[in-house]
Amino acid sequence: MAGRFEGTTVIDRPIEEVFAFLADGANDPKFSPRVLEIAKTTDGPPGVGTVYASTVKDAGMKTKREFRLTEFEPPTRIRWSEISKNIVTAPEGGYDLSREGEATRVTIHNVLEGHGPGKLIAPLALRSARKGADDFAAAIKRAVEAS
Repeated sequence: MAGRFEGTTVIDRPIEEVFAFLADGANDPKFSPRVLEIAKTTDGPPGVGTVYASTVKDAGMKTKREFRLTEFEPPTRIRWSEISKNIVTAPEGGYDLSREGEATRVTIHNVLEGHGPGKLIAPLALRSARKGADDFAAAIKRAVEAS
């Protein structure tokens, strides 16, 4: 069974600047300590079809992940889908951005889904993600504002 989590923050930067930061997956380690390394594996600027490959550490285990951008609508919407095969994946995720005066409201969401033995782990991962969603959104805010 899949489940969704989300977190929202307001970033003291213009929407175009926030979108550009989030569109560049190479920035992910600046706000996500679980991302150990990440690289764009497709040519050209980020957009629909761009693939990012990463090594992440969850619950003490390193795994390889690949995500493809499925929607890219500057400066308000980015969507991705995990294309790697792991026991818990994020088949759907994204950022929604909106202007809030001179600042930018950002909501990040992911859907987590377990496969095989991951069906037993996914509810725990989802519970942890939901618990940490506001902290994760705050980490995005700190990273963007420090850039």
